Amino acid sequence: MLYLASKAIISAILIAAASEVAKRYPGFGALIASLPVVSVLGMIWLWHDRPDATNMAAHAQATFWFVLPSLPMFLLIPGLLRHGVGFWPALAAGCGLTILLYFAMVFALQRLDIAL
Repeated sequence: MLYLASKAIISAILIAAASEVAKRYPGFGALIASLPVVSVLGMIWLWHDRPDATNMAAHAQATFWFVLPSLPMFLLIPGLLRHGVGFWPALAAGCGLTILLYFAMVFALQRLDIAL
């Protein structure tokens, strides 16, 4: 249980740090947030729990494929905000778009015989 709590605390500190920096320096906060910290931490925790190179390779490859459909969200949200859409509806639209693109990615990868 201590291990799980430690993982949660370390992860939360990094997220909180990015949001605090972004209050004063939006660009630098975005840089911190864009770093694959969650992915790297996830790989570290996964490797600690199950040091299996095949499993880790599959995880890293799947992460790559799921990052791609999440990127348009970061264009849609600011575009909506700049056109007067409120934050929560813009966020919901961005998340909805990402979910749709995740399904499209899974479908496309299955058709190409790429395992996730």
